[in-house]
Amino acid sequence: MQKAWTPPYRWVFAVATPLVLFSTLQAIRLATLNRGTTDVPELRLFILNTAYWYVPALLTPTIFRIAHRLRDGGWPWPRLTATHILLALCFSLTHCAAMMAVHFGIYLGTYDGKAPFPWWTLMSQRVFLQNLDWSLMVYSTIVGLSYALAYYRESQMRALKESQLETRLVEARLRTLEAELHPHFLFNTLHAISSLVHTNPDAADRMISRLSDLLRITFDRSGSPGVSLQEELEFLQKYLEIEQTRFHDRLTVRFDIDPDTLDAEVPRLILQPLVENAIKHGVSPKPGDGMVQIRSRRQGDKLWMEVSDNGVGLTAGARAKLRSGVGLSNTRDRLDVMYGPAHSIEFSDGSKGLAVRLEIPFHRSPPTSGTAAFQVA
Repeated sequence: MQKAWTPPYRWVFAVATPLVLFSTLQAIRLATLNRGTTDVPELRLFILNTAYWYVPALLTPTIFRIAHRLRDGGWPWPRLTATHILLALCFSLTHCAAMMAVHFGIYLGTYDGKAPFPWWTLMSQRVFLQNLDWSLMVYSTIVGLSYALAYYRESQMRALKESQLETRLVEARLRTLEAELHPHFLFNTLHAISSLVHTNPDAADRMISRLSDLLRITFDRSGSPGVSLQEELEFLQKYLEIEQTRFHDRLTVRFDIDPDTLDAEVPRLILQPLVENAIKHGVSPKPGDGMVQIRSRRQGDKLWMEVSDNGVGLTAGARAKLRSGVGLSNTRDRLDVMYGPAHSIEFSDGSKGLAVRLEIPFHRSPPTSGTAAFQVA
């Protein structure tokens, strides 16, 4: 059972005190009008009105606790209603008894040792009945306020739990997408290594060594969906060393990176699939030398990154394969999960190859203990 929240007494009395002052001024003014004189017992009226409002104030936290227990008791509404009616009458009797005790105390010395109120029973009934509707209203207000605050707190807790659940679902989906990407990347790299084992063992050995470095970086960063652009470029350099071993002097890579973007946060492994597609669909089919260029710039609150090549461009069949491939579809899905409509991905297919531009919100990445090896030329 959730612990009942009760308002602190300082809050309750902060509300009750202005009511005491207002009621006292009202009582003094009415006494002045009724008596036709300014000689009214102001102190006594102040004491009576203080008791009138401070007694409910003292009982408010207790009413909150009782209302919480009744609400969480799972009672049917007829029984719950009857219980609150009984408690409201008890509250009215308690308030009446307190008012009579205060009244008796402040007027005791005015009767010269005689019984102050021979008709105290009649007086008690009169005070009780005169204030019954007010007492019931105050009790109902306190109970209603306790229920309203309890429902508000529960709604806030539900919203928080739903938000946490949504966050966990998003994280789980990102992990699933990354898990799909890693085998795809490893399969292609291992396939390239296997093709060199017999024809160029030294090159295959270098690729295996660089793949080991690449995997170390990958596992060191596992668990975080975002990294700095500098870390992402460091990883990309390791991958490109593997590809340059395959293509020898046929592959040239150029980086045009704005230094102000190096600490921008980007999705982990966001550029590698784009570079892989540029090499596979642009540089590899092209006779002669090929070039891949990676660029980044900041525009206001946006970061854009572009991967372009000078390859053969895309035929209709190659475009269909590219759009349906694991790497690019995975990139789209991850961007959609992380940024929703705040991102964009554009293709520019010209006579000199293909350019893919990503645009995401610009956020600074938290500093890391390691130092990335990538340096802006």
